[in-house]
Amino acid sequence: MQTLQLIQPDDMHLHLRDGEALRAVLPYTARQMARAVIMPNLKPPVAQVADALAYKQRILDALPAGSTFEPLMTLYLTDNTTPDTVREAKAAGIVAFKLYPAGATTNSDSGVTDLFKLLPVLREIAAQDLRFLVHGEVTDADIDIFDREAVFIERILKPVLAEVPDLKVVFEHITTAEAARLVCEAGDNIAASVTPQHLMLNRNDLLVGGVRPHHYCLPVLKRESHRQALVAAVTGPQAHKFFLGTDSAPHPQHAKENACGCAGMFSAATAIELYAEVFEQAGALDKLEAFGSQNGARFYGLPENHGRLTLVKQAQTVPDSVPMGADRLVPMRAGGEVAWSVQYG
Repeated sequence: MQTLQLIQPDDMHLHLRDGEALRAVLPYTARQMARAVIMPNLKPPVAQVADALAYKQRILDALPAGSTFEPLMTLYLTDNTTPDTVREAKAAGIVAFKLYPAGATTNSDSGVTDLFKLLPVLREIAAQDLRFLVHGEVTDADIDIFDREAVFIERILKPVLAEVPDLKVVFEHITTAEAARLVCEAGDNIAASVTPQHLMLNRNDLLVGGVRPHHYCLPVLKRESHRQALVAAVTGPQAHKFFLGTDSAPHPQHAKENACGCAGMFSAATAIELYAEVFEQAGALDKLEAFGSQNGARFYGLPENHGRLTLVKQAQTVPDSVPMGADRLVPMRAGGEVAWSVQYG
């Protein structure tokens, strides 16, 4: 049986929600990831240091007994964020600020309306050596949803980088060849996280044969040519600039399967196993450890984890659904098989 041992990985983009949902989904990530960068788009958003520290404590309180999982906390960038908030965040151990353009995705209604008005804040983020996490889409009504990421690069990201060239940016959950190209050609202060769904699926998987609500996420799945470009990027000559970030986003089944379903895919239950499939199919299993366990840690200035994780080439069946408090949650590839399993214990 084929086995693969890795340094324990980190999830550099994770949604845990709060309350019952947090308690339901956290054990999946804590079982296989040593650390995770926690997204701040709760309601209300985690926009102040005190909010982030309180949220971190709720996460720690919800961990299974004996877990050493470490949540890495972020703050939600708003129109009212100040350089003083940045300095306070640095002192408190916050690792990053997250940009949600207003209206771009789940719970983004408090997001930024004009990033250029926040250039003093971005300069302070750079000065404090924090990371700037970007949901890279414009939200203009006249821009096609499939073009939002490419337009964001030209209208927003490139001009901002010209103004704050030393800003350390994570272009999160990239979905396009344009984004992959930008990261590959930029300096080492620009990196990207990539989800399992954007490496495995294209928009046919969302729309052919009927709308598949559990494949709906934002940024939305793109053409097959874009998926191939992402796989080439994470396995290619500039692979050190890309790292694991699931964007695992739990929503109750009833909130996905309705006339206006929520955006997000829950992949935390089999995250590293799904990535292993991608890298195996690309003939690049030897690059999985760097992608999952080294590149992100290095970009964030963190030490590599001491723990190890063993993957076994043994198929497992993904449940049709799992409990989420009083609701049910449908995981990525529900009812299907994943080719790899984690060997625990």
